[in-house]
Amino acid sequence: QVQLVESGGGLVQPGGSLRLSCRDSGGALDNYAIGWFRKAPGSDREGVACISSSDDSTWYADSVKGRFTVARDNAKNMVYLEMNSLKPEDTAVYYCAAEGLSTGCVLFSDPYDYWGQGTQVTVDS
Repeated sequence: QVQLVESGGGLVQPGGSLRLSCRDSGGALDNYAIGWFRKAPGSDREGVACISSSDDSTWYADSVKGRFTVARDNAKNMVYLEMNSLKPEDTAVYYCAAEGLSTGCVLFSDPYDYWGQGTQVTVDS
């Protein structure tokens, strides 16, 4: 059973950086595509980044391209979302999600079977 746990959220000033982590407390993540999503108050859930299970290919939403980086460390059973040059509009609850059937990954939520509980990121001066 996949049990995802996010960590690393917090309060940061505009222009700052945070690194979010996602781990599977129930096993390994290397066979799963991992997506990072965020949900801000009053907004729909948005896919921001994902990494495939087959070759670690990555995709990013236009809103974060060039600022966010998603990467795996299979030795540590972790997936990270490195967030730089943060803006107030990046404020949201961030979730990681896992999907085990596809070779690629997508930035919409339907294919993902497992979700973490979320971690709050607040960008404010």
